Amino acid sequence: MVHVLGSRILLRPTDPELSRAFYGGTLGLAVYREFGTGPERGTVYFLGGGFLEVSGRADVPPAPGLRLWLQVADVEAAHRELRERGAEVLRPPRREPWGLIEMWIADPDGVRIVVVEVPADHPLRFRP
Repeated sequence: MVHVLGSRILLRPTDPELSRAFYGGTLGLAVYREFGTGPERGTVYFLGGGFLEVSGRADVPPAPGLRLWLQVADVEAAHRELRERGAEVLRPPRREPWGLIEMWIADPDGVRIVVVEVPADHPLRFRP
């Protein structure tokens, strides 16, 4: 088995400045580190228990199947805040049949991001 010491998602946007404005400004992710210079420089954001690196430039948007899952304490509050910051809300918060409260947004390249609240009564919170 591979002994993984750390991990991060690598995102190569079509417009790095626009993507950094989205992830750092609109989403408000805190910066872990930055490297390089110029418009294609790298920015690594804290992403809960992992990291999101936005660096380089791609000619086409990321793979259409790429999704990000972000857990928050209060999805309604996140919804209000993200709308105020101009995020593209694809679907407002609602409780799913599996019990999670989910809202969907998109980044500038159309990467779909689910913002999730795990309610207190959900099995993910159960500790025997």
